[in-house]
Amino acid sequence: MTDSVPAGETAASPAAEPAEWLTLPAVAERLDLTISKVHQMIRDRELIAVRRDGARRVPADLVATRGVLKHLPGVLNLLTDAGYDDDEILRWLYQPDGTLPGGSAAVALAGDQAREVKRRAQALGF
Repeated sequence: MTDSVPAGETAASPAAEPAEWLTLPAVAERLDLTISKVHQMIRDRELIAVRRDGARRVPADLVATRGVLKHLPGVLNLLTDAGYDDDEILRWLYQPDGTLPGGSAAVALAGDQAREVKRRAQALGF
């Protein structure tokens, strides 16, 4: 039995992961917040953190210098409501997608196609 490979990918393509990770203290420093506020943002689904290398980390490109990407909390809530866990959400955000600018939902969230990303996330709930 062989593993299936999603359309548009090859078995040799790398896992859908962000290029850079931030620890929670680094997120707090970048956003000029307390670490407890960062934890609260994660609990409130304003930010996503997953365990990597033994520590909870946040994809660096989801955290702008003044805050998290504007549409990220909405997308996180839509995907959570669709039954996705944090690792599945991360995979969905970074899955290569040639129909979006930048090639993934995570990159498109930072640009003009954020509403399209939200629309696609919303469609997953049906």
